[in-house]
Amino acid sequence: MSISVPIAPTTITANPTQFADAFKTFLPLPATLDQPFEEAIRHVLGNPGSLIRPRMVYQVGTACGLDQVPAKDLAIALEYFHTASLVFDDLPCMDNALERRGVHCVHFAFGEAGAILTALALINRAYALTWRAIFTVSRQRQERSLKYVEACLGVEGLLNGQSLDLNYTTLPHNRETTERIARGKTVSLIRLTLVLPALLGDASEREIQLLERIALYWGLGYQMVDDLKDLLGSPTEAGKTVARDLVLDRPNAAAVLGVHGAVNRLTRFIRIGDRALSRLLNTRREMSFLENLRNELEEELVRVTQNALERNSGERL
Repeated sequence: MSISVPIAPTTITANPTQFADAFKTFLPLPATLDQPFEEAIRHVLGNPGSLIRPRMVYQVGTACGLDQVPAKDLAIALEYFHTASLVFDDLPCMDNALERRGVHCVHFAFGEAGAILTALALINRAYALTWRAIFTVSRQRQERSLKYVEACLGVEGLLNGQSLDLNYTTLPHNRETTERIARGKTVSLIRLTLVLPALLGDASEREIQLLERIALYWGLGYQMVDDLKDLLGSPTEAGKTVARDLVLDRPNAAAVLGVHGAVNRLTRFIRIGDRALSRLLNTRREMSFLENLRNELEEELVRVTQNALERNSGERL
């Protein structure tokens, strides 16, 4: 189902190896660091995941004229924010997970206090790298970008989404609630990935609007895939502890809508995103790499649903 799309010649490609190295080294660890604290941080830095997010940040930024150095700083900063959110998510007071990215969760290996301090270390460094990137652009772009970061990560964005997630038992278990929570938690980080680097570059207002629309529907789509993985997948396939949403009574759109309903909803998200992406590429073909990410989302949908249903029941979608 994937379509091979050539990268536009003017696009600066993102080498996965350089981002793996940067993820491990952009958080300096002084020689005086407490050993258990250092070991916990190295545990996280040594298991970076796919690093799709920082590569996307870098490519969006450079496609919009942002210099490569601040683009890379911003890319690693946003991946540190994302990774810190996962460390918090996995804590016993939240999802109480045991595995993340194929290894033990930080709290399981180093204790809850160690996990919290590690997440805060990532967040602290992420803000430093973000400010370093933002202060390379004009004053007007600085002010708008700083407000955007606060909106996405602050009380009206990621934090409120997490609070709604934790208090889901008191909320209606319906599509509206699950998507409201997804907008706060997942869409906020996707907005930072796609929109913030464009704000720092030379993207037009129309391009920003289209990227916002893509971020919304892709963010909802990625959360839907994650919900399907939790409901249908195995820990090996997901790379983390699964089947937590139903046990903890946490929002899961696939549980609310049913597998077929979730797949149909996700397919709709992809199609709406397609229309916005098509309009964006009419004005900035340098962002053709986004088509590859879109295809990966659809491939993930097929892989999660068909493989799980065939394994469990022999049913095909």
